[in-house]
Parts: sequence; structure tokens; C-alpha cells
Amino acid sequence: MSIPSSAPSEMAFFSLLARLGSFSATARELGITTPAVSKRLAQMEARLRVQLLNRTTRRISLTPEGETYLAHARRILADIDDMEQLVSGAASAPKGLLRVNATLGFGRSHIAPLISEFIKLHAQVQVQLQLSVDPPPLAEDAFDVCVRFGELPDARVLARYLAPNRRLLCATPAYLASHGTPKVPNDLAHHNCIGIRQGGEAYGTWRLSQGKRTQTIKVRGNLSTNDGEIAVNWALDGHGILMRAEWDIAKYLRSGRLLQVLENHHLPPADIHAVYPQRHQTSVRVRAFVDFLAGHFDQPSIRAEGLASAW
Repeated sequence: MSIPSSAPSEMAFFSLLARLGSFSATARELGITTPAVSKRLAQMEARLRVQLLNRTTRRISLTPEGETYLAHARRILADIDDMEQLVSGAASAPKGLLRVNATLGFGRSHIAPLISEFIKLHAQVQVQLQLSVDPPPLAEDAFDVCVRFGELPDARVLARYLAPNRRLLCATPAYLASHGTPKVPNDLAHHNCIGIRQGGEAYGTWRLSQGKRTQTIKVRGNLSTNDGEIAVNWALDGHGILMRAEWDIAKYLRSGRLLQVLENHHLPPADIHAVYPQRHQTSVRVRAFVDFLAGHFDQPSIRAEGLASAW
């Protein structure tokens, strides 16, 4: 199938229009008149035979077809930037669209501030950060870089190790004083355990290891959520035993508001990785961002600070 010669410029035009959200702002950016912007969009829609934007006197918004066009256009434009930098051998500054995904709590407290610092160094990169409770499948082409926890089952992606992160069991001193402290994993079956329904992990099943022995414990409780921050707050309120990543609860363990349970047993690790598709291994902007993340988390002082203030 042939691609119209105007396709790249059309995609760049529409991407700019969607980003600025106004005909007049786009006209100023391009140095043309507002009617010229409207005419160009109309020509695109006539050629594609679909409406890309909803227009009112106050604002514009993308139609479903416009959303689809924009998502693909941004990816294609970013690929063109990557290709040009690759074939030219230029060690130029990173540029283009960078789509990043992270979990809600960790993304808000750690990744968003790092993106702010990254953009100060690389102003030609446009970052789209999406935070989600359930991480998207790694094989999908929805993001350029995903910050993920735990094991990485998909071999079709590349992963850069960022930092260690243990899963721990914890509860408040008051809860343990009232209900007793578990001595062995089977004791958990007699406790109120706070559930977190996230990702593809088996809900209500905790695996604890000691040496070569691994036990799978079916836990239960009267509270569950898909939001880790809510679960931590419930644990702080004394409602039961919680399994959570060390980055999320370390400051409460340090202060004594939470106490670790079954310290001699290990849970599946939640090590932090930056994950990206194999086709992006030569992308300048992706490589720069992943290197930036790795350099940040590799600093012992930063890691200690993160563990002390995970929220």
C-alpha cells in the first residue's frame, strides 16, 4: 500500500494541533492563519473520509477516529526520528515522543519527579506519563518504557534492572498485640489479611520461602482493594496483616508504626525494572531515559532516601 507523500507532514500537523488544543495556537506556532489551519484539517478529513476532531465555539476534542490516528501518528513520527538519528550516526540530543507507564503510587512519588528532571536536560523530548493500577501487557505497543516490579515473564521485551525491592509482611503493633504474632506461615490462615487485587497475580495466595522450602498459604480477610496506598492505610489503621513492597512501607517500619512479620521467610521479589520493546534498543530517547533512571536509582543515597520515603 502506498503512503501519500504528505503523510508525515500531515501527522506532524495533527499531532501539533492535538497537543495545543486550539486552531489559533496552532496557527501561531506554524506561522499561518487560523483559517489555513481549519482548511488543512478539513483536507485531511476529506482524504481519510472520517472526522478527526469535534469542533465547538469553545474547544476542540478528538473523535474516536482522531484518537486512533493520533496514537499511531505519534508512534510513527517517533520512529522516523529514531531512524534518522540511527542512519545519520548522529549523537544528537534525544527528541520525539516518549510514552511512559508506571504504577499509581510509585509513578506519582518517584517516576513523575524524575521525568521533570529528565525534561530539564532534554527539552526536545515530549513525555506522556500514564499511571495505572494494572500494568498493561508488555507485548503491546502502547508504551515506550514501562516501570515494572517483580518477575518479567515476557521474553519479547528488554529490561534494565533499576533497584532491589523486597515484598514484606507487616502489621501494626496494636493488631499483633490483640491477635498474636504469626510464628510460622500457616498461622496466617487465622489472621485478617488485607488483600490487594492487582495485575495477574493470584489473589489471596501468598508464597513464603525459607531455604529450599516454599509454602503456599491461602489467606483471607474482610478488606481488599486494587489500590496499594489504600491497603497501606488500612494496615496503619490496625485492620490486619499486609503484604507490600519495601519501597512502599519502609518509612513506617523505620518509625515503628508497622512491624515486620515472619522476617525469616522470603516472598517473591518485587525488584524494579525499566522495560521496553526490543525495537527501541537503538532509540536515542528511550536509551537516554532508561540510562537516566538507572543512574538515579543506582545511587545508594537515593535508594536509601526512597526506602525512607516511598510515598
